Amino acid sequence: MKTKIQSLFIGLALVAGVDRAAAQLPVITSFSQNGVLVCSNLNPGSTCTVQWASSLTGSWSNLYTLTVTSSQSVVASVPMFYRVLGVAATNAATTNAPAGMALIPAGTFTMGDSLDGESDAPPTNIYVSAFYMDQTDVTEALWQQVYNWAIAHGYSFDDSGSGLDGNGYAKGPNYPVVDVNWFDCVKWSNARSVQAGLTPVYYTDAGFTQVYTNGDTDSVYVNWSGNGYRLPTEAEWEKAARGGLSGHRSPWGNTISESQANYYGSPSSYSYDLGPYSGYNTNFDTGGYPYTSSAGYFAPNGYGLYDMAGNVFEWCWDWYGTPYGQPTNTNPTGAGSGSGYRVLRGGAWDYDAYVTRCAYRFNYGNPSYAFYDFGFRCVRGL
Repeated sequence: MKTKIQSLFIGLALVAGVDRAAAQLPVITSFSQNGVLVCSNLNPGSTCTVQWASSLTGSWSNLYTLTVTSSQSVVASVPMFYRVLGVAATNAATTNAPAGMALIPAGTFTMGDSLDGESDAPPTNIYVSAFYMDQTDVTEALWQQVYNWAIAHGYSFDDSGSGLDGNGYAKGPNYPVVDVNWFDCVKWSNARSVQAGLTPVYYTDAGFTQVYTNGDTDSVYVNWSGNGYRLPTEAEWEKAARGGLSGHRSPWGNTISESQANYYGSPSSYSYDLGPYSGYNTNFDTGGYPYTSSAGYFAPNGYGLYDMAGNVFEWCWDWYGTPYGQPTNTNPTGAGSGSGYRVLRGGAWDYDAYVTRCAYRFNYGNPSYAFYDFGFRCVRGL
């Protein structure tokens, strides 16, 4: 009985907030006992009205006018039928997201899946704290802007990014930068942080006094509390890619098609590849090579992120290792020592649907490798 009443009460609270659809609706979060209301997500310091009725079809009368606490909630004793009228709180983390980034909310999710028998991606419950992520891959325009600043301030890189070193891979300012290795992405992230007045994340000493700016070294120390830009952990990447969904192959469901992502079609090999064509995506296999698509070409996932499947592989922080959850299942940062390869995720324009799956772990990324299908995007802590 209590479960049925609780569901009924939640429905009433949601109905009460319909006229404020643009804001987050006040919702009932818990019951300490029957007849006690706890309603959260209200604007702190505002007033709200708890109403009651003798039946669902009866008229509503005011019961209490309460002031919302600093924890965005009110607690009240209530009769059988009630509802809450109040001012919904705004989500500061969402409204304050840096330009071009999306909030990935904190929470537990199932990393990996059992859909296709992936031996190194068994389903595992992982908790990830909230963070911001670039909505698109780092573009050629953004890469060059930060790269030029970095070179002028003493940074050095192995590769200058797509098209900038005469290799012919330039597609345009709004295309993802490619031909960048892991070391360069880490140093570039530091330069982006410093240029923006943020605390860099990567250092060459455990005391976080020497910012990583030059050379190729596996002895990189991470200041996880820094507010600057960095590569996502593998767990952060997969949580973000899933867009709030669970147990699916792709960010939007269990199938993939040419209208949803830029990948190499093989509908005869995979039942979940709806093609409709075999080979490179027909929208991009003409003109300049590589056959990448522009940033934001396809629809975003549930978190507002673009190209989390296909287009270019994305570098992650972690060394490749098994199992998940190293060193813990809370904010895991991957294997503690080098396997020789850093993880890449997401698939690419020249790889088939199997590799674009949210759970697929591309474990052939020597950190010195730079190819025409390797790119990246950054994250930041809150």
